[in-house]
Amino acid sequence: MGDIILRLVIWFLLTANFSVANILIGISIALLLPRTSTSHTRLKELFWALGKIVLAIPQAYKEAIQLILVPHTEEEIVMERVQGRRSPGLIFLDIFLITFTPKTTVLKYHEDGWYEVHHLKQRQRS
Repeated sequence: MGDIILRLVIWFLLTANFSVANILIGISIALLLPRTSTSHTRLKELFWALGKIVLAIPQAYKEAIQLILVPHTEEEIVMERVQGRRSPGLIFLDIFLITFTPKTTVLKYHEDGWYEVHHLKQRQRS
């Protein structure tokens, strides 16, 4: 059940359309996609990810306004650890959340459990 909900969440994030036709298409796709035993998602992890999505929306607006008002000329690339053993769907949601905010972009996912993340920063005053 958690995998179907996760697929629907991803579908709605990608389409941003909550019409009846789109909901039916999303449910159909979620049910027709093959399931594997390795992609089992616990509902607790799914609700945690959904909470992070809700918190990321105001953060994205805040960062967008900051980028408009104050130039961010410094860049850095950092490695961020993936939290625990994640299903492919939750890894996708992690990457989506990191990239959703304007100051960060995931450059690469490393199979050994790391994200390579590009950050924009304000220039440090000297």
